[in-house]
Order: sequence, then structure tokens, then C-alpha cells
Amino acid sequence: MKLQNKVAIVTGGGTGIGRATALLLAQQGARIGVVDRTVDPSLETVKTIEQQGGQAIWQRADVSQADQMERAISQIMQTWGRIDIVVANAGINGTWAPIEDLQPEEWDATLHTNLKGTFLTVKYTVPYLKQQSQGSIIVVSSVNGTRGFSLSGATAYACSKAAQVAFTKMIALELAKYRIRVNVVCPGAIETGINDHDSQRRRLEDIQEPVEFPRGNIPLTGGHPGKSEDVAQLVLFLASNESSYITGTEIWIDGAESLIKG
Repeated sequence: MKLQNKVAIVTGGGTGIGRATALLLAQQGARIGVVDRTVDPSLETVKTIEQQGGQAIWQRADVSQADQMERAISQIMQTWGRIDIVVANAGINGTWAPIEDLQPEEWDATLHTNLKGTFLTVKYTVPYLKQQSQGSIIVVSSVNGTRGFSLSGATAYACSKAAQVAFTKMIALELAKYRIRVNVVCPGAIETGINDHDSQRRRLEDIQEPVEFPRGNIPLTGGHPGKSEDVAQLVLFLASNESSYITGTEIWIDGAESLIKG
């Protein structure tokens, strides 16, 4: 197994990409610390891992809250005595609306979860990664704000995702001397439940540009969105020794959609 005896923290591990990643890393031998604010989905992820012969625990935390994150990560460290892999995945779509209609508190909610949440996840895990003199951090961003800008109204979301890429590059250089690698994955259309909660869209018809894209939204798959498991496989590669010379890099995983729909 690629990750035997490793400990991985996955934020937002109850659903979508986080769940698929937690399950795959566990299948490769890692012990999984699921950090998520939802109860039933998180417990289901832990249960599934245990049923498959793996080890997992759940720590309830809102990634935007410093005290909750510090406590959750400390508890995982106390349980297993080490942290090797960090997947900063938790995020929300937030509110998509014209800029004059977007409320300051809606902007803050998106940035606090997506960007501050990434910062807190990394801040409180780095001291433990340094103890191993190696480690891998994978930030889950998006094609929106990094290679695609056609979703009018998604300003707060796109800005949070673009900032995650800058954050990754800054931290990758800072942590390189400790042999801690930091990379960012940028998924495109993926079948997840992110649109089912923490999402709101208002008056987008007022600001959408009448653009006609080439036929077929996702060239590689004939229009079919990717699966959470596709992203999980990329995360596994970046978490493993197979990517030992890769750091400070963003990787888009979108079937070439953003090349025609930027």
C-alpha cells in the first residue's frame, strides 16, 4: 500500500470529493482524520472506512473557526501521534449574485470558509508535519478563478479559489526546506453535492454574457462531468512518494472544459 502507516487529515470528508478522497487514502493504508461540521455524513465516511478494514476518526469542526480547528487537529495528533498528509478540501459555493447585490456578510462567509479555512487547516497541521521532516499538503481549489472566469456572479467564490493557488505557492516555498510539499488541485465539473447546501444564486440572468461556446462542454468525456473519485486519484498521487519532486504546482482536472470555456 502506498500510504501504509501514514495519517491523513481530510477536511470536508463527509461528502463529495472529501469523502471519495478519505475512502481512497484509507484503502491505500492511511489512517484518516475526518474534519467536518456535519454529523451523519462524517460518521458514514468513518463507518465505511472501518467496514473496509481501515482506521478513521471524526472531529467536528467548522474550518473557519480557529479554536475548533486547533482542537480537532490536536485531537487527531493525540490519537495517532503523527500527521503526514493534509487535504484542505472543505469549501462552499456561497452566494452568486451581481456585485451590487452581493452583501458584505455573504462575501465574508465564502472567504472565511474557502480561504481562511485553508489557512487554518495548514497553520495548525504544519507543526506536526515538521516533526516528520516530510509531508504533503493538497489544497482543493477550482477551475473557477484560476483558469475560467465565465461564471458571472461567482465573484466571491472565484476570488477565494484564486487566492488558494497563491497561498499554495507561498507556503510551498516556505515549507520546502522541511521537505513538506504543497500542491493545489483545480477540479472542473464534478458530480458532488456542493450545490445542495451553502449555495445561493440571485439575479444572475441580469449579468450573464450571451456567449456561445463550442459544441460540447467537456471535450474529454463528451459532456459528462467527472466523478469525485477522479479527483481523489489525483490527490492520492500528490500525497504519495510518486510525486516526491512536485511542489508549488496547480493541476487542473476538468476534461479540458476550461480550455474552451474560460
